[in-house]
Amino acid sequence: MRVGLAGAGRIGAMHASVLAALDGADEVVVADVDATRAAQVAEPLGLTAAAGVDELLAPGRVDALVVATSTDSHPKLVLAAADAGLPVFVEKPVAADIAGTLDVMAALEGTDAIVQVGYQRRFDPGYLAAREAVRSGELGWIHTLRSCTLDPGPPTPAYIASSGGFFRDCAVHDIDSIRWVTGREVASVYAVGTNRGDDFFATYDDVDTLTALLTLDDDTLATVSCTRYNAAGYDVRLEVLGSAGSVSVGLDDRTPLRSTEPGVPFPAGPAYPMFPERFAAAYAAELTAFLGLARDGGASPCTPADALEAFYVAEAGELSRRESRPVPISEVRR
Repeated sequence: MRVGLAGAGRIGAMHASVLAALDGADEVVVADVDATRAAQVAEPLGLTAAAGVDELLAPGRVDALVVATSTDSHPKLVLAAADAGLPVFVEKPVAADIAGTLDVMAALEGTDAIVQVGYQRRFDPGYLAAREAVRSGELGWIHTLRSCTLDPGPPTPAYIASSGGFFRDCAVHDIDSIRWVTGREVASVYAVGTNRGDDFFATYDDVDTLTALLTLDDDTLATVSCTRYNAAGYDVRLEVLGSAGSVSVGLDDRTPLRSTEPGVPFPAGPAYPMFPERFAAAYAAELTAFLGLARDGGASPCTPADALEAFYVAEAGELSRRESRPVPISEVRR
């Protein structure tokens, strides 16, 4: 299969490395608005560099498209790929906001377009095992979930300026995994956020630390905790607590959380430096699933509708933090 990769930035370069190692990708063609950057990513991996993104959409050039460009270009590329009959994998989000996501979904309605959205935690072995534990009834009825995404250090001011905010950029992964693991929808959000780090977060009306309480539609409670300042290392975990048992995702010897109990050596370390290392297996499984979907068809493991639901919750979280009140998802749903 010939796979086109649009975007040669940080995420694009990571996907290029993953695709280069997959058996199902016979040729990978890398394109970027900066042709030099595309070549710099492609050539060391033995991949093909394209003259531009438009080349990937030319009839017969590739069999499937992976979109890892800037968010504002996602809708155009997803719809162009669909028009060209190409299965498309698009990094989250589908669009920069709810309205844009709805526009893409409306344009795709009634077509046979194949679209998979990039929420890699759905392919992580720990999250898969937690989902099975919930769905099998092994844990009894679920009463509490605790999810966290703790970055070791902040991104650049330029990144924050165009990120869409901490909820839409980062916490949306926690939100999606809570929905996916439990099979439940979020009914309401109550969120707070603070700034105790660099001034540029406040400059762009964002926060560097947030906590949200999600009430699910069966009254299960879930907390989401995120920060840009966790110098101990990259820490992503999910705890699922039920009436008959509990499980934890991401609790291993690389968890950057030191026990203060006497004689407890856990964890052994070293901590994961960032998400590409923590989710290396998940990213490979995610793109493997996409290649299978492109080749054989079937149901997308993460649809634009799934991405929209997570976006609704992120939007409600942002509104809640700004207005210091609980926000029902029905208030932001369109």
